[in-house]
Amino acid sequence: MSTKPTTTDLQWTELDQRAVDTVRVLAADAVQKVGNGHPGTAMSLAPAAYTLFQKVMRHDPADADWTGRDRFVLSAGHSSLTLYIQLYLAGYGLELDDLKAFRTWGSKTPGHPEYGHTTGVETTTGPLGQGVANAVGMAMAARYERGLFDPQAAPGTSPFDHMVWVIAGDGCLQEGISAEASSLAGHQKLGNLVLLWDDNHISIEGDTETAVSEDTLKRYESYGWHVQRVDQLPSGDLDPEGLYRALQAAKAETERPSFIAARSIIAWPAPNAQNTEAAHGSALGDDEIAATKRVLGFDPEKTFEVSDEVIAHTREALDRGREAKAEWEKSFAAWRTANPERAAEFDRIDAGELPEGWEDHLPVFEAGHGVATRAASGKVLQALGGVIPELWGGSADLAGSNNTTIDKTSSFLPAGNPLPEADPYGRTIHFGIREHSMAAAMNGIALHGNTRIYGGTFLVFSDYMRNAVRLSALMHLPVTYVWTHDSIGLGEDGPTHQPVEHLASLRAIPGLNVVRPGDANETAIAWREILRRGKKDFGTSAPHGLALTRQGVPTYPANENAAKGGYVLFDAEGGEPKAVLIATGSEVQLAVEARDELQAAGVPTRVVSMPCVEWFEEQDQTYKDSVLPPSVKARVAVEAGIGLTWYRYVGDAGRIVSLEHFGASADAKVLFREFGFTAAHVAEAARESLAAAAR
Repeated sequence: MSTKPTTTDLQWTELDQRAVDTVRVLAADAVQKVGNGHPGTAMSLAPAAYTLFQKVMRHDPADADWTGRDRFVLSAGHSSLTLYIQLYLAGYGLELDDLKAFRTWGSKTPGHPEYGHTTGVETTTGPLGQGVANAVGMAMAARYERGLFDPQAAPGTSPFDHMVWVIAGDGCLQEGISAEASSLAGHQKLGNLVLLWDDNHISIEGDTETAVSEDTLKRYESYGWHVQRVDQLPSGDLDPEGLYRALQAAKAETERPSFIAARSIIAWPAPNAQNTEAAHGSALGDDEIAATKRVLGFDPEKTFEVSDEVIAHTREALDRGREAKAEWEKSFAAWRTANPERAAEFDRIDAGELPEGWEDHLPVFEAGHGVATRAASGKVLQALGGVIPELWGGSADLAGSNNTTIDKTSSFLPAGNPLPEADPYGRTIHFGIREHSMAAAMNGIALHGNTRIYGGTFLVFSDYMRNAVRLSALMHLPVTYVWTHDSIGLGEDGPTHQPVEHLASLRAIPGLNVVRPGDANETAIAWREILRRGKKDFGTSAPHGLALTRQGVPTYPANENAAKGGYVLFDAEGGEPKAVLIATGSEVQLAVEARDELQAAGVPTRVVSMPCVEWFEEQDQTYKDSVLPPSVKARVAVEAGIGLTWYRYVGDAGRIVSLEHFGASADAKVLFREFGFTAAHVAEAARESLAAAAR
């Protein structure tokens, strides 16, 4: 057995140490059985993860979704066994056979933790650093939730007070997203957030001296974090007593997020594999595992060895969880009695319902007026802000351009911030120029539950956010991205700021709904539909990206079918349609003008506005055929971006008016004219399609 500490602060028995060493052999065996994976970190982190799950965290393995639980995020998702084995030991529903099925088809233990797939997994991690930013979002959401339901409670006394715990590795802290998120967390003084850094000095290419030389603790001090370091035991193992004391000290620090550096030796105590890059991502081999088992006092001939005494001991977490939840429920019941109106609000929000009559507050815009869809979106948010208290959000320092300020008098900022609108429970988030961490923090906010989150930037900067947006879709999270300045229509800022490939690229993400409204009324209807779909429900909910114009566009009469993703905006006159023009966003007006030209020439023409391809594809075939009749082969799609989206809709005889190159710096009207986005060009494309269809 490995060396065990003796302490009066932490009750650490022979069974605790045996459980930790069991974790190590299980990690080695699981990777060896499947032939691939990451054993080393799970082995070295065993004391840290065990101490958290068995000695520190407030959680109930029998109720993984309990509102009052602490949250745990394994940002170092490659070391998924670090989490899976603790879920198994604590009694979350994983059993030994699930560990034996690690990384195989249909198992509950995939290569990286997946939210919605494995009970007890709070977020999908794998891309390094995402989990750090998710955790920051969770900590922000916990504070906002407290403000919704129990703002007057003294610190530490509310049933809505809980902690967010993170384990991150060297790779997480090298990724830029973690720097963005950690800076934001320090600025926000998130005292409910604790990050444990596995400082093992190893990455895939070897010793981290190959790439990193900064003082990480001083970096986190400069962010405004409370910083501690936990020394190793003389044996080289992590020190459970030191970890426990550091974790408790971090929990007691309520004014700052906490950072704990724990120097570990990867794959400890494997005699030959420890402290090597090979142990990071490769099976140790039968001989090395046998040698490790001998060091730890296990039978080298046995695999997946777990004694009855160990599992009985660790499953006592179920009893502790039941007791912790019962104690919490007493305080929650007292809160409900003292706050009946807030309790009713909690029940509504927790059920994913919206306030009665909220839709009555949506603005309706007068037809004929030119309104930028970003401005219309801002009016929707301001109209709903006082009606839907759980709706909050902001921008990556572009609020004035994105129109994302839901309440100018209330900014989500910690106590002590000098700004007059600062409020720890404020409605408007200032994410700073941190697009990537904004998106990942929004994921964390959505995962936490009990609020509805949105965040804005320019559409071109969705590139910065893409990995987090992809994870939004992978986890089916109801987050809303407000992406403005959606085309060359933004004008003089030029091609660096003009999105060209972005709409098609984002539509390629499975499960992401990209909504590009054609006018102000479509924008209001889009927001209504997004909010209707906004209940967090894995498998049915989804993220949405609103692509909105900088420039004004004509307003048309509201049409409820906009919520179906595609609909007939103006139908053909003088008979059945001979041509169909499909358009989105600011190009809808071009299709409308082209229709007028074609109608005047005796060509009955239908204009279809298609703000959301994904919503349209959800409709039954009868509806889709009613909008795009199969008999009409002459079709033109118009969108100021790459045309990849539209080939399936225009068919062999169709034409696409698109932009297959980068933009330029000039006035928007000049750019649209020079690049062929005119009604005359659309009409000419329709005539070409008519000719092709007649052949």
